[in-house]
Amino acid sequence: MTDFQTRVRAAETAMRNVFKRTPLHKNHHLSEVYGAQIYLKREDTTPVRSYKLRGAFNAMRKVLEASPETSQFVCASAGNHAQGVAYMCRSLEVQGVIFMPVTTPEQKIMKTRSFGGSHVTVRLVGDYFDDTLASAQAYCDEVKGHFLSPFDDTDVIEGQATVAAEIEQQMRTLPDRIIMPVGGGGLSSGVVSYFGDRCAFTLVEPNGGACLNAALKAGKPVSLNHVDTFADGAAVAQIGQRPFERLKKIDLSDSHEVSEDRLCTTMMEFLNIEGIVLEPAGALSIDVLKDVADQIKGKTVVCVTSGGNFDFERLPEVKERGLRYSGLKKYFVLRMPQRPGALKDFLGMMGPDDDIARFEYLKKSARNFGSVLIGIETSAPKNFQALFEKLTDGGFEYRDITDDAVLAEFLI
Repeated sequence: MTDFQTRVRAAETAMRNVFKRTPLHKNHHLSEVYGAQIYLKREDTTPVRSYKLRGAFNAMRKVLEASPETSQFVCASAGNHAQGVAYMCRSLEVQGVIFMPVTTPEQKIMKTRSFGGSHVTVRLVGDYFDDTLASAQAYCDEVKGHFLSPFDDTDVIEGQATVAAEIEQQMRTLPDRIIMPVGGGGLSSGVVSYFGDRCAFTLVEPNGGACLNAALKAGKPVSLNHVDTFADGAAVAQIGQRPFERLKKIDLSDSHEVSEDRLCTTMMEFLNIEGIVLEPAGALSIDVLKDVADQIKGKTVVCVTSGGNFDFERLPEVKERGLRYSGLKKYFVLRMPQRPGALKDFLGMMGPDDDIARFEYLKKSARNFGSVLIGIETSAPKNFQALFEKLTDGGFEYRDITDDAVLAEFLI
């Protein structure tokens, strides 16, 4: 047993005084779809609905063991890390100051305050996370507190690796492959370090935050020019230096990127079929199964569902993106003749499964014509081909703007 494994197992044992280990369940739906034995490691069921409290607990535990007089812990986060730190501040009966961007949704602020209670102070600083982080670090230096990094910290990595220690205890034999999301790299680097070459790994990132892929190609951590924050739990501009040292030998073929829009289809599928609520980052390990189906057939696979902190106010957006990705919803601008019966003619071209989700006159482009924004949902992508053929044959001019990012931003 390595020193790292020994420390991780000690951390896992100590954790049991604070929260129970998360379940590892075989998922029959996914197992049947992919012809494999697929298990879900349900990190979305922790007290804060993500694995982040593991790293927070271990780092804070070690600091307090070495320096019991530590008076304050400080972090900067707009999400799961903040909630994990807040929960641990209350559990360990220490004080924490959590810096969050001013733009943080009220739901996340309230949850962080709820978890921490009187042991936590939330400070809203800066419109962007970089400003928030700088303020948090400056405050930490001023009060001589201890700064808790979300991932680029050896003790945090060690704490996140307790996921691996639990998997080892919960399975009779190790899985052939473990699939995990990657944000800053704390979870993935910890689990990879714990298991080593005893099993294979698939690591997955959202297209808009693929910092591990960029680092593997460059041979070092690099900062992404732009980050799509939809999958906010894994949307990180640059992977941590310490995590990358543990992940740099990962083969590029085992590092995957998935579309945020396709991710929405997986979130909706799991909500509708399994009744499981996953945040975008929490669904990454399940969504990527589509890309490794041939690789996992007949194998035993563990997917780490890393979080379930989903704001249901975002559900319409998730459903919308999923429908558009699946080809079941389209928007187009129709040049409608300004004559009696034109609208009736158009409606007569629609199929029995076509449903108008939006109808809005934009303007009259000429005396005899008007532009109409139309959104249609249907039951199968092929239905749109039939509709568009009828429109063309009927002399209607139209423009499909579903995938036109600029027009969609202004009109949809």
